[in-house]
Amino acid sequence: MKKIVALSALSLAVLSVSAHAAPETYQIDPTHTFPNFQISHLGFSVQQGRFDKTAGTIVIDRAKGAGSINVTIETASIDTGLPKLEEHLRGADFFNVEKFPTMTFKADKLKFNGEQLVSADGNLTLLGVTRPVTLTVDGFHCGTNPLNKKAACGASVSTTIKRSEFGMSTYVPAVGDEVKITIPVEAYLQ
Repeated sequence: MKKIVALSALSLAVLSVSAHAAPETYQIDPTHTFPNFQISHLGFSVQQGRFDKTAGTIVIDRAKGAGSINVTIETASIDTGLPKLEEHLRGADFFNVEKFPTMTFKADKLKFNGEQLVSADGNLTLLGVTRPVTLTVDGFHCGTNPLNKKAACGASVSTTIKRSEFGMSTYVPAVGDEVKITIPVEAYLQ
């Protein structure tokens, strides 16, 4: 009897490991992924906004501690709660959405601490300029969504960039050059 229990436990362990042995592809959930930004306004306050349309995939190979990220953000989906400001931000002084309708982040260097994804090194392309960016990943968690019963992963991702390095220098330094970006992200296994 003890041998049967031990073999059953071993079989479950092998199945559990093999379930995570292959790369898994997750589709970003656009209803729970909203890139946010914070920027200094004349040194008096920190203004915030977000982008409402995000798509992409995340590939995770926990056994190898590897993977990739491919995210596209529609720049015209900028949302500050102020329509006149949004109109200005969509124009040539800032995001120039007619010429550059998207910004992208692509990474193939993911860093893990055990099975926990902790950072991603990749390239951000904004206004046609591509520069290296490291994303810090906090609260990485995978499991089954209790509402829809689908396998999902989520985290809070953050970085800070200098917008002038991407050619967005209007009003620098009065309107801050450093932009803090935080992205709550959820993605479903495909």
